[in-house]
Amino acid sequence: MTAQITKIARPVLSALLAAALTLFIAACSDKDDKTKEQQTEKQKVKEQDVSTSHKIHTTDSGLKYEILTKGTGASPTAEDTVTVHYEGSLMDGTIFDSSYKRGETISFPLNRVIKGWTEGLQLMNVGSKYKFTIPSELAYGEAGGGPIPPNADLIFTVELFAVESAKDAAKKEAALQAEAEQASKTAKAEGEKFLADNKSKSGVHTTASGLQYKVLLEGTGKSPRATDRVSVHYEGTLIDGTKFDSSYDRGEPIDFGLNQVIPGWTEGVQLMKEGAKYKFFIPSDLAYGPQGSPGAIPPNAALIFTVELIRVN
Repeated sequence: MTAQITKIARPVLSALLAAALTLFIAACSDKDDKTKEQQTEKQKVKEQDVSTSHKIHTTDSGLKYEILTKGTGASPTAEDTVTVHYEGSLMDGTIFDSSYKRGETISFPLNRVIKGWTEGLQLMNVGSKYKFTIPSELAYGEAGGGPIPPNADLIFTVELFAVESAKDAAKKEAALQAEAEQASKTAKAEGEKFLADNKSKSGVHTTASGLQYKVLLEGTGKSPRATDRVSVHYEGTLIDGTKFDSSYDRGEPIDFGLNQVIPGWTEGVQLMKEGAKYKFFIPSDLAYGPQGSPGAIPPNAALIFTVELIRVN
């Protein structure tokens, strides 16, 4: 089993389409009656109100922005972390990214995104909603990126929900790091105690590496080598019984190279014969170690696997 590492990707950022509303007012002839003239005047006022309600501004860099809603909260600096909702589109209206569609806001340091975002969001206050039109040189330039063509100007609608200062973000990060380190130490100690107690239980065998196993059902087929591919059914849990993965739940076994998984599996499955079912108790250093597997396996966690060896390929 290979650990999946979550990546924090920077958000795909885009800009605002500056579409100026042009007024088309028909000239009235001398023969128009008074009612028509009044209707025309009302229409003029209405269109003028629309055209001036969201004035388009342009900065020295060429960034254009339109204030849809003006907030009253703090404004970020380039070093701050911001929390936003956004939608990005090309100039033809094609949407290429949207936090709204994902149903959750996104947070990131403002100095780690495209230049148009770094500049534009500093103009906003918490509670604001702006539309940005970002020239390609302030976006992804000649390289483009993913769904964004080279030299593409971009349109973004952005809502600013929160600003966290660099100092506060650093404090939070330090606190989270300290918490993670403590959790890692606790998991390691709990795993070592579990394995020490488990070692003396009936039917449990321990190899020189510290891997523990129990034969639930012995097989009669061939045993694999580390370079073989195998087909297995399995279930994995933490030592407290929390299940984090199961091929049984998916309804089909998995096939993999035995030298492409955690060391505890590479060693343990070689002890089995086709048709066997073993239970493995794997120390953290033979599993995912200090890194763990984000979202599923904590750092330094000992693991328990029940494995059926179906076939050696």
